[in-house]
Amino acid sequence: MEILRLAQQSYFDTISIPLPSSKSESNRVLVIDALTDGENRISNLAEARDTQTMIGLLKKNPPVYDVLDAGTTMRFLTAFAAVTQQNKVMTGTARMCQRPIGILVDALREIGAEIHYLNLEGYPPLAIHGLKEQVNHKVKIRGDVSSQYISAMLMIAPLLPKGLELELEGKVGSQTYIEMTLELMAQFGIKYTWKANKIEILHQAYTPTSFAVESDWSGASYWFSLLACADSGTFFLEGLKENSLQGDSKITEIMDFLGIKSTFKNGGVLLQKKAVTGLKEWDFTHCPDLAQTVAVTCAILGQNSIFTGLESLRIKETDRIYALQQELAKFNAELKEIEPNVFQVIPSVTMPHQVQIHTYEDHRMAMAFMPLVTKTEVHFEDPSVVNKSYPSFWKHCNLAGIQTEKSA
Repeated sequence: MEILRLAQQSYFDTISIPLPSSKSESNRVLVIDALTDGENRISNLAEARDTQTMIGLLKKNPPVYDVLDAGTTMRFLTAFAAVTQQNKVMTGTARMCQRPIGILVDALREIGAEIHYLNLEGYPPLAIHGLKEQVNHKVKIRGDVSSQYISAMLMIAPLLPKGLELELEGKVGSQTYIEMTLELMAQFGIKYTWKANKIEILHQAYTPTSFAVESDWSGASYWFSLLACADSGTFFLEGLKENSLQGDSKITEIMDFLGIKSTFKNGGVLLQKKAVTGLKEWDFTHCPDLAQTVAVTCAILGQNSIFTGLESLRIKETDRIYALQQELAKFNAELKEIEPNVFQVIPSVTMPHQVQIHTYEDHRMAMAFMPLVTKTEVHFEDPSVVNKSYPSFWKHCNLAGIQTEKSA
């Protein structure tokens, strides 16, 4: 196993970070582009392995879509293959085949898709045999498990002869990702209505256009956290928009409580240190990918904070709640469930001389714990996990002056 050692550093000069492009935007516009026969001019696609996997599968169009560990690619291409009348087998890594897909498959079957499971009911691998006739245009789908199921259905809706009326049942999680999907579709000419818990999209055609993908706010969050935990410094994060479609742009609001002032200028955002006012509580329902980053930041900064909206973290690349609890304990912090689905960050009061972080085959476990470098020496098991969303992450750490050293 390769281990990456990061030497402790608490001071940073004014540094400009060339962030990667958004994986979330990239994967959506790739599906939309495929549904318009590639007639668009798409630029600045993400370098993330998830996105590169989708590009390769759409280009080569093999009989088996092996998505590796890419959740969005699995969900989006399942719906894409069905609506485009393809016979496909959908599969991925062992962990990917443990991640549920039954809610999406049920919704696709309800409108007429022929799909069956090849192993365990409700989980990949699965076989798709097209959608020969739309038998229903009204579908109910749970909103509290994964917004990716909903986005997958929405993107194929314009191609359905009868259109689609999607009724979201229960609490809607990650709503900002659903909004992103609809707004991206609108930029490609699609009209929709969203009233209460019902989204309606009539049969219509996507309009080919030009689109440049924004930089990734999820990737930006780790630099907010690093500066918040550091003694001093200034970062400029390139390519971020103030009025972003990405829900993780909420990091500016969260980090305002944790000592970071954000100023949008010159095509990006300037991060400067300010006084910590304290984060008493935060609901991560609509930005769950920020939870690990903020939990680590609070634990380092001495913030006793209450987190809610973490339900979806258990079915990500790993059980992220369990993983956080295990790794926070290594520097004497806790993520404690004080009542069902309500968690309290109990910060560290004593920091060990070094910490070894297990990454759980989860890119965000590695990146979220990187800011520990401001307080101690950090060793990361399997640092290559960052390739899933941010392959240049460790290179950018070097750019920031953080010394890294690999060992077997």
